[in-house]
Amino acid sequence: MAVVAEAGTSVLEGMPMGFVQVAADWRITYLNAAAERAFGRRRADLLGRSAWQAFPGNEESPLGRAYRRVAATRRAEVLDSFSPARDTWFEVRLVPAEGGRINAFFTDSTARHRTQERLAVLARVSAELADTPDAVQTMSRMPRLLVPVLADWAVVTVLDDDGRPRDVGCWHRDPAMRPVLARYSELRLGALPVTAPLVRSMHTQETTPVSAAEVHGSLPPGEARDLQRRLATGGGLYVPLLGRGRTLGVITLWWQHGRTPDAEDLAAAREAAERIGLALDNGRLYRLQAALAEELQRSLLTQPVQPAGAEVAVRYTPAAEAARVGGDWYDAFRSPSGAMVLVIGDVVGHDTAAAAAMGQLRGLLRGIATYSDAGPGEVLRGLDAAMVQLAFPTLATAAVARLTEDGAGGAELVWSSAGHLPPLVLGPDGDLAEPAPWPGDLLLGVDSGARRTEHRVQLAAGSTVLMFTDGLVERRDEDLDTGLDRLRATVAELADRPLEELCDEVVDRLVHGRPDDDVALVAVRLA
Repeated sequence: MAVVAEAGTSVLEGMPMGFVQVAADWRITYLNAAAERAFGRRRADLLGRSAWQAFPGNEESPLGRAYRRVAATRRAEVLDSFSPARDTWFEVRLVPAEGGRINAFFTDSTARHRTQERLAVLARVSAELADTPDAVQTMSRMPRLLVPVLADWAVVTVLDDDGRPRDVGCWHRDPAMRPVLARYSELRLGALPVTAPLVRSMHTQETTPVSAAEVHGSLPPGEARDLQRRLATGGGLYVPLLGRGRTLGVITLWWQHGRTPDAEDLAAAREAAERIGLALDNGRLYRLQAALAEELQRSLLTQPVQPAGAEVAVRYTPAAEAARVGGDWYDAFRSPSGAMVLVIGDVVGHDTAAAAAMGQLRGLLRGIATYSDAGPGEVLRGLDAAMVQLAFPTLATAAVARLTEDGAGGAELVWSSAGHLPPLVLGPDGDLAEPAPWPGDLLLGVDSGARRTEHRVQLAAGSTVLMFTDGLVERRDEDLDTGLDRLRATVAELADRPLEELCDEVVDRLVHGRPDDDVALVAVRLA
């Protein structure tokens, strides 16, 4: 009691800070009135008892280990300690005293900890939402981030495109109750009337407090109502998910008996809902934009003309990490003289600007080829001149081929390239022709006077020609020749397949549905 005597019991008793003194043998020798209030126990019940007997949960806790370190080192320590029995955090300062005693000064730090926990929840919500452009994919994980800091259990509901609500994620702090909550989440929306508080919250766009009795009364007799009785013993809150004035869903937060949310809890819940709602709306706009852009791209890449003596197949797959649109294009049409014109091209970029530029180039090339009825080299020279004259804002590669049937089932293939990969030719017996020369001609839009070399190949009946963009063969971690060899091996293996099936298999095997770059190809097979 030496320290107590020195300080004076009147001072200790008047302190708002809790104070406890333990002897070298861990007996409690003194505690003040603030400590009594903090513990919710009488002084007479604690004095003279071992601290580990009086508070059995503390001996092996971080607090108990800190006590033993101070006893051994005689150095003061400060730490935060949580009391599950009181649902309270304390900041504890342990100070060694004479005779092996330890004096403990402590204050309630729950408010500070709760603030830190709420801020951490909001940070995790933001981080989770930032990982994907489509927030709907992350909604199933949101309740796990909100529970147990903001509620004892939570359910996230989103509105589908048709306006129907759908529970997409739920979580309970008690593992034994999670299957119960999951089943309730499956059933509750189908059982709720339009006048239910949850529905009202979405319509009014207002945060709606609700009692267990209200929810119970809104449900008709049945399994959902029985499950709700097991789950809801306190009070809840419906927080609408809003994005730019639209209702996109609602969060159900529930607190069991004995826990009452304070103003900071409610503010954090609204902040979390605001962030989730904005992410949902961004995801909605992203999906709409992507769908519109992809539809625009598809409308530009029309189906090819099918000549009488040949079959034509086309494919387009946008880059997996892009906006589902890009600058790759294909084309197949008849010239005025009746020859089949095949085009493959690539404008730099993977966005709507690249798609718009691609549409202009495709139209220009079609017009030049149709009006002039010129060969591939001259068509590319005309396109070069048009791009320079019109101050076209980007560069592109392209290959143009002209297929003229010889009347005996075969055809002459004349092609020219502007910085693009040459076509791949497969004979009727399944043998690949020797790789065509690739002189590395200039890209389109660099020099209006650039020469364009033409190459001629005689095709027998049953031959196949494949023209493709570099996204089919290029990989970030390997050279181009490796990709070209892989394409040649794949096409040779699939030589006997129908043309449509061959194109599907080539794209699937080489890019697996998720290419690093846009992929376009046009293939023709002589009958």
